[in-house]
Amino acid sequence: MIFASRFLRRESVFMTGPDVSVLQTSLKRAGFFSGPVDGIYNEATEQAVIAFQNARFLPVDGVVGPDTWMKLRIPAVLSLPYQPDFQSNLPVISIDVTKRRLTFSQNGDAPRSYKIGVGKKSTPTPLGNWSVVQKATNPGGPFGARWMRLSIPWGGYGIHGTNNPKSIGKAYSHGCIRMYNEDVIELYDMTPIGTSVNILGQAYTGRLLQLGMEGSDVKEVQLMLKKLGYYKFKADGQFGLLTEAAVKKFQTDNGLIVDGIVGPQTRWNLQKKQAIKSGDIEP
Repeated sequence: MIFASRFLRRESVFMTGPDVSVLQTSLKRAGFFSGPVDGIYNEATEQAVIAFQNARFLPVDGVVGPDTWMKLRIPAVLSLPYQPDFQSNLPVISIDVTKRRLTFSQNGDAPRSYKIGVGKKSTPTPLGNWSVVQKATNPGGPFGARWMRLSIPWGGYGIHGTNNPKSIGKAYSHGCIRMYNEDVIELYDMTPIGTSVNILGQAYTGRLLQLGMEGSDVKEVQLMLKKLGYYKFKADGQFGLLTEAAVKKFQTDNGLIVDGIVGPQTRWNLQKKQAIKSGDIEP
C-alpha cells in the first residue's frame, strides 16, 4: 500500500491545520513539545519534531511523513470532550473512492449521498474500516469549513471542506476526503465521535519497482526523479539502466539502502523531496 498524506514541515509561510494540532498534541504527550497547540508548524514545532525523530532513531529532518506518524502512536481520541451520543446508535459513513461518493446512513433512514474528492493515485485515500476520532470547526484554508480526523495511524487523514471546489469529484488530494463546504457542514452536524467510516474501492499496492519493469508507476517515479534533477531522459515508463542509476544516486544522497529498487522508503523520500521542492502543502 502507498502511504503518504501531506508532509508537515516548516515553510517560510507556516503550514497550518488540524493535522498540525494533532502532531503538536502528540508531541506534547510524548514530552517533546511545551508550546501552545495552535495548529501552526513553526520553529518550536520543528525543533520538537527533530528531537522526537532523534530519540526514535528516525531520519532527522523535521519533516513529518509516514515513519514519524507511526512512531508517534497517536491514540484514538485526543483531548476531546465527553460525547453523550457516543454510546447511542451511531451512524455509518461509507466512502466509494472509485465512484467518488460518500454515503451517510443512520437508523434505517434514507441514506444521504455526497459527491467528494479523493486521493490521487500516487497518494491514495487509504481503504479500510476506520472511525471519526476528532472534529474541528472552521479550520480554514484548504481544510474549508469543517474537519473530521480519521483513525488512520500513518498520517493526518480526514474528511474536510475545501477552498478549491473544482477538486470535488476528482482524484486530487493527498488522501483526505474533500467535500463542498455546505455538504461537510451538514455531515459534520450529523456525525458524532466514534462514527464508523468504511472506505472501499480500488487499492493501489505500490509494487516494488526495479530493473526490467514497466508501467505508469515507473513513469511516475521517473517524473519525480526528473523534477529533482536525478533523471535527465524521457519518462517512458521503462525501468532501464538509466532509471536504476538515477534511483541509486537518489538513495545515496538520502541515506537509503542503495539497491536501485523503489520500495516504500524510497517512494516516501521521493514524495517528500518533491513536495518540499514544489512547495506542495495541500492536504
